[in-house]
Amino acid sequence: MPHAQFDPTARRTLAVTAVDAKTRKDLSWQQLADAAGLSVAFVTAALLGQHALPEAAAKAVAELLDLDEDAVRLLQTVPTRGSIPGGIPTDPTIYRFHEMLQVYGTTLKALVHEQFGDGIISAINFKLDVRKVADPEGGERAVITLDGKYLPTRPF
Repeated sequence: MPHAQFDPTARRTLAVTAVDAKTRKDLSWQQLADAAGLSVAFVTAALLGQHALPEAAAKAVAELLDLDEDAVRLLQTVPTRGSIPGGIPTDPTIYRFHEMLQVYGTTLKALVHEQFGDGIISAINFKLDVRKVADPEGGERAVITLDGKYLPTRPF
């Protein structure tokens, strides 16, 4: 039976423990995802406290990270989501995403509604991908794909 959390403290503490174990063992997020049999974005988000893992995936990552049975159980609980406490984020990487939404949020909304109508893009039925590609002008570029199911607003 799925269980839900209402206080994010335990998952935050587990996230710190998991990241520490990942670092000590010199594991990549991809290696953890491969063990779990799920996408790297989903497993990373789960280990950072934003998703529940299926039992087999929770056991697989816990084994790699030397986490105990309590951690396995906690990794399977539905978390209280949201990893950025109130206000404008101060971490430069997260802040840039905030900035992108400040600049392009209304543009994205206008384009989504023009193409799909009134509704939302799901963050539940969702896929995320991050790739590094060469920049023709030198250096590298980040290609971030947010792939969410469109859910139309339905009158009731």
